[in-house]
Amino acid sequence: MTGKLNVQKLKETLKYIESKHNEIKRQGQNDTRSLESMLKYLKKDMIEQYNLSDHHLSIKQDVKDTDAFIENVKTIIQQNS
Repeated sequence: MTGKLNVQKLKETLKYIESKHNEIKRQGQNDTRSLESMLKYLKKDMIEQYNLSDHHLSIKQDVKDTDAFIENVKTIIQQNS
């Protein structure tokens, strides 16, 4: 299904991912594997749910780099607002 990107829902999802990513950064040396795997799942789900590959060619490669993923999603949001 093509059409207008649901920017508001995408913003809310991105905000959640950012908060979890910041939580991982704050925990430092603590065991963050469960949070990291949850983030990886959420990012992959976002790509599929919002068809982000249609808006950014390398978004699938950014799943491993949360900072890059967040910045690219912000760019997609700006372009579709």
